[in-house]
Amino acid sequence: MEVRRDVFQAIADPTRREILNLLNERSLNLNAIAENFDVSRQAISLHIKILDECGLIKIHTQGRERYCEARLDKLSEVLVWVEQYRRHWEGKLDSLESYLHKLQKKRKYAKRKK
Repeated sequence: MEVRRDVFQAIADPTRREILNLLNERSLNLNAIAENFDVSRQAISLHIKILDECGLIKIHTQGRERYCEARLDKLSEVLVWVEQYRRHWEGKLDSLESYLHKLQKKRKYAKRKK
C-alpha cells in the first residue's frame, strides 16, 4: 500500500522546512544538504524523498551527483488553507474592535452624566 503524502505533511517537520530554506537559496547535492544537519545521511535522504513525493523539490542527476532544487509553488496550497482562517480571525478582531468602541462610547457618555 502506497502512502499518499501532501504538502502539509512535508512542512510539518522542522528538518524538512529547513531543507526547503536551504534549497530556496540554491540547488544542492544530497551531501551538501546533509552537512547542515546533525542527523544521519539516511535520515536526510528520507526527508528528501518525502519532499520529492510532495512535489516541493525536484531531484536531477548531474554526473554522479544528485541535486535537489526547490519547487515552492506547491506551497500555495498552504497559503489557500491559511487564508480562510486569516479571514475568519480578521472578522473576529473587527467584531472585537467594534465592541470595544461601543464600550468606550458608553463610558464617555456615563462620565458626562456624572
